Amino acid sequence: MSDSDLPHAVERELETHDAFERTDDEFGLETTVFEATVGASEAEGKRDGVFTVTVTMPSLGGATVDEVAPIVETDWVETFERRLEDVFTVAHTSSHEEPRLEHEDDAVTVTLEYVAWDAREGVEDAKALIEFVEGTYAQGIIPGYEYRGEAAALLESAQRRGQDAADGERGGMPM
Repeated sequence: MSDSDLPHAVERELETHDAFERTDDEFGLETTVFEATVGASEAEGKRDGVFTVTVTMPSLGGATVDEVAPIVETDWVETFERRLEDVFTVAHTSSHEEPRLEHEDDAVTVTLEYVAWDAREGVEDAKALIEFVEGTYAQGIIPGYEYRGEAAALLESAQRRGQDAADGERGGMPM
């Protein structure tokens, strides 16, 4: 038995999921380059938990080697926030709060809260929501800047996958 404040069913699902690893009273998603945690509390009625997903990533200015003009940073944050309005379209849950975005210095933090009737679906939703946030961030990478840290890792990964796909197309299947 653990000392966690997580609902038992949620804790069990997170512990057995191969993409999550415990970090104190929360679990971190290991398949993203960003700091992404999942926590949960007891829910009313027959629901398995109230989930809180937090994803922290660099802002545009925090991700670039180059200096970013304040208007570009502001517009980037506003666009990112608008794109996140659709985040819950990838989740099973229909009971959720509006996404919250905090922009401080060189970081942006997205917080998502939702209720899950079923712990397994709630955990799968957490993974899907984090991946949506990561993908939305990747879509917002502006060409022409030199990137570092997590943004550079995303770009490198995309370039590798693109090259692997191109190599596969050239080789093709034997006849």
